[in-house]
Order: sequence, then structure tokens, then C-alpha cells
Amino acid sequence: MPLLLCLLVPGVLALGACGKGGGPGAEGAQAEARAPEAVPVEVAAVARRPISASFTGTAALEARGESQVVAKTSGVALEVYAEEGQYVHAGQVLVKLDSARAQLQAAQTAAQVRKLEANFARAQTLHEQNLISANDFDQLKFDLANARAANRLSNLEVSYASVRAPISGVVAQRSIKPGNFVQINTPIIRIVDTGELEATLNVPEREIASLKPGMQVQLQVDALPGRKFDGRIDRIAPVVDAGSGTFRVITAFANDGVLQPGMFGRFRIEHDQRTDALVMPRTALLEDEGEAAVYAVREGKAVRIPVTLGYMDGQWVEVTKGLKAGERVVTAGKVALREGSPVQVVGGPAMVEADRQVAGNNESPGAVTPAANSAR
Repeated sequence: MPLLLCLLVPGVLALGACGKGGGPGAEGAQAEARAPEAVPVEVAAVARRPISASFTGTAALEARGESQVVAKTSGVALEVYAEEGQYVHAGQVLVKLDSARAQLQAAQTAAQVRKLEANFARAQTLHEQNLISANDFDQLKFDLANARAANRLSNLEVSYASVRAPISGVVAQRSIKPGNFVQINTPIIRIVDTGELEATLNVPEREIASLKPGMQVQLQVDALPGRKFDGRIDRIAPVVDAGSGTFRVITAFANDGVLQPGMFGRFRIEHDQRTDALVMPRTALLEDEGEAAVYAVREGKAVRIPVTLGYMDGQWVEVTKGLKAGERVVTAGKVALREGSPVQVVGGPAMVEADRQVAGNNESPGAVTPAANSAR
């Protein structure tokens, strides 16, 4: 028995060593399996380019001048000279009303005036000869003045039968036809002056020191895609609404007939420009609350970096603190990242080389391009 045990013990020990199957290669494979996988991301290089400070907003266009044409007297419309869409001038006759009754009253008052004028002329001669009392003479004078006023009123009623345009513009609406009876003070035609259009923007109070009358305004309307129109800030109401925290900016646009009141427009007002600003794509900003931050790629890992922002211009945002020219920031894939997460830049070495070229062109303004452009 002792001899058998001596023979079995070395064999058992050898089998135990083989069962562990250790070795350097196995330990390395296990460590690699435990390492986190690299997160695929798209990046862009921070670079220098011009950037503008601007305000953008939306509003509907309005006619600068608009008038409701009303009838100042009652009567039947004998003629209607205005059609919708027609351009009319101030003072132009738009509607002719029946004025027969008013003309008869004007003729009666005119005859009364002529009669009193003759009586007053004879009374003047008698008054000079002291053959008429002062009281009778004054009564004739007052009667003549009253008759003349009545005649002017009758003539005014006759003139009201010709309904005229109070302003020049385009007939936007006509609610009368020949033969209709028109009541006094009834709106019958609407005229809008489309020669110059306005739009009122509600601007945040932080812009109150930046915007001034006369600044250029760029307009795009949904109804005319691809076209841009230039205007100006016409006037500013520098009173901030306590409820909304905004103030009113009225913009004006000369119109050649293309723009129409009621069109919905998108407005842009540039009030400052920097020719050599450090910028990055706006998509690099993290969307969580708190201070502005981005993920930068350093040594193959994601590093969260707080940044201080300046102007925002479309897809670009200025960085005044936190980043340097040439650094790469993550623009897509940010949601899956954490501090220190290993990353894989989509596109491989070619993408890295593109970033280097962008960083090397920082001396020429306008060289910012997204470094990642892979198919999603």
C-alpha cells in the first residue's frame, strides 16, 4: 500500500495542473472579454470661421395701410366701378349711389339762398337810410347764413353718393353689387396698401441693446420657397412685456406685388459678426440640463468638457472657453457615452486624417466642416 500511494500522488498532481489550463494566453483572453466595447461615434473638428450674431423669428406679413370703405349716406348702388384685385387710387370713385333725393334738397336750399340774398341786398340799402330796424336787418342776415349752411349740407349729401377710395391700394374685398341697397356707415369695400408690408416680431429682452432701427432684415416666406427678400427694422417699441419678456420690433419690406398680406414669414436680423471665431457644430452640444458641455475624443476615450458659448449661427456655435482649435468633438452617438468611455470614430483612419486636414486649415476662415459623414 505505501508503495501504491507513492506512485499515485505525482499523477494526481499532474492532472490537477493540466485541469486548470491556465497560462498567459488564457488570462489575456478573459481580460479582453471583460473590457468595455468601443462606442461608434461621429466627430467634427473645432476650427475657426466667420460667425454672425443674429435673431430669428416668425410672423405674418401685414399691410402698412388698410381702409374699410363705408357709405356715408343710404341709397341704391347704381354703379360699382371696383373689382377685387384691382388697384385703385385715393379719391377714385368706387361706387355711385342714387342721389335724386339729395339733389332735390340741394336745389330747394339753393333757391332759398337766392331768395334771402335778394332780400338781404334790399335790406342793406334800407339799413343805410335808417328805414329798417337793426333787429330786422340782423334777422335777415342770420336767416341767410342758415340757408347757406343748409345748402352746403345738401350739396355734401349729394357728394356722398359718389363713394371714393380713401387710400391707394388693392381692392381686397367687395361686398356690394349694382342694385343693392346700401345703409349709411356700412362697410362695402376693403382696400389694402401692398406697396410696403410690415411684420411685428416679439423679440426677447436680451436683444434690446442689439437691435436698432435701420438694420437689415432678411425674409423668407413659406409660399415662395427658395426666395429671399430684404427689408429693414422700421421702428422699435422699447417697452418689455412683463408677461412674455419680449418687446416689439416692426420690420418693413418694399413690395413689388410678389409678397401679399397674411403670408407667413421667417425673419433673420444679423446685428454683429466675428470673422475669426472658434466654432463647432451645434449638434455637438449635450442635451442634458445644466451648463453647456461636449464630449471630446482624447486618446481614444470620451472626455466630458464644459464649454462657454458665444454666438449661435444656424448649425454653428461659437466656443469662447473649454476647447482648442483642432480638437474633435462627438456629434453623433453621444447618448451611449459616459466619462472615459472608449470610442471608435466611424470612418477609421481616413476620418482621423480628415480631422487633421481641417485642423491644419484653421488659419483660413470658413474651414469648418463636420469630420464625420458616414451613412447612418
